[in-house]
Parts: sequence; structure tokens; C-alpha cells
Amino acid sequence: MNAGRTARERVRAELTREITDIARRQLAVDGAAGLSLRAVAREMGMVSSAIYRYFPSRDDLLTALIIDGYNTAGEAVERADAACPRSDYTGRWLAVCHAVRDWALARPHEYALLYGSPVPGYQAPMDTVTAAVRDTVVYGRILSEAHAAGALNPPGVCPPAPASFAGDAARVREVMPGVPDDVVARALVAWSGLFGWVSFELFGQFNAVVLDPATAFGHAMRCHAALLGLPAPAAPPHR
Repeated sequence: MNAGRTARERVRAELTREITDIARRQLAVDGAAGLSLRAVAREMGMVSSAIYRYFPSRDDLLTALIIDGYNTAGEAVERADAACPRSDYTGRWLAVCHAVRDWALARPHEYALLYGSPVPGYQAPMDTVTAAVRDTVVYGRILSEAHAAGALNPPGVCPPAPASFAGDAARVREVMPGVPDDVVARALVAWSGLFGWVSFELFGQFNAVVLDPATAFGHAMRCHAALLGLPAPAAPPHR
């Protein structure tokens, strides 16, 4: 009985993986709005009713793709952070920024699914939240640890965070404990700057303008590190 159950589970996992692989290829051709369970079933040689046993609706398949995308991005960020010395807060920040860019360039259609235009008619369920914040938890931990170590020295170039930001800062502190409001505000500038740069590069806004995007990206992320108050890198950046 156990062996048979394990075999069925293995077959189901393999078919689920094949379905999601085909769906990712569909994303590259038709975008998320064009994702079709019927088209996936045709490519697999399955009747439509069979695929609904794995994904009851298009939205269920989209959710699986979104969770997988967030998890692979989160894993890339976690690996980049883990490879750095714990006290090298600037190096950790730069490493995770490069990890996001590398992941996006390797998986542009998945990046577009996560960070591009919303899919008409789709509402992401709460199931996606845990995967979605994996990379954010890493950014927050770097800044929390840097703040606790007294390693943050933000420059006086930004106005104080407005009083109305206090509630927002309290929510962000769930992934960045102990960090004051002004640093939380700078963190949001830096995080949105990271993804804004990646989106501009990936979606072509830098075409014929930024001719060495890798070098320019590294410089931009060092600028954000300085805004956050992270120390200047101890050694030249690796890229």
C-alpha cells in the first residue's frame, strides 16, 4: 500500500511539474493573461477534464506559478546573503541586489508575472504571501543587524519621515525589527529603487540609453547603500 501510494504521489508530482513547465513557456509567448489550461492540456496530450484534477482553474495554475516564482527568487537572495560574511552588511546588500537582477534576467517572464502589470481578473490569495516576502525578510534582516551593530550612518540628505508614516513603518518593522522610522523610509526607497531599475532594464526603458547596464546597476545599488547609511564597501565590487 505504501509503495503504491508513493508511486501515485510521484506520478502526480511529475505531471504537476510538467504542467507548470508548459505554463511557463506559455507565459513567454502569450503572457499571463493568455494562460490557458486547455492549451496546456493539448500540449500534454491530455483531455481538458484531466488537467482540472491538478489545477481546477486558470487562477489555481497562476497561483502555483507565482508561488514558485517568489520561492525561486527568494532562494536566490537567501543564497547570495548566506555566501557573505555576516558583518559585511554592504556586501550582503549588494549581493542580494545582484541576485535579484540575475534571477530576473534569467526568468524575465516570471519576473513580469510577479512584478509587471496585474493579470485582469486575477486576485492573488493569501497563499502567496509567505513566498512573496522571502526576499524582503533577507533585506530587512541585513538592515536590522546593521542597525543593531551600530553600522548604519545615514547621510543627512533626506527630510525626516512624516508623522503619517509611523503606521507604515510599524508594519515594515515586522521584517526589520528595531529599525527607526527614518531608516525604514530609506529602506523602502532602496527596495523600490532596486526593483524599479530591474524593471526598467528588463522591459526596455534603458535601451540605447544605458549601454553597460551591469556596471550602472552596481553603481545605483551602491548609491542606495549609501542612502541607507551602510558603510562604503571595504573592497572594489565584484562586478
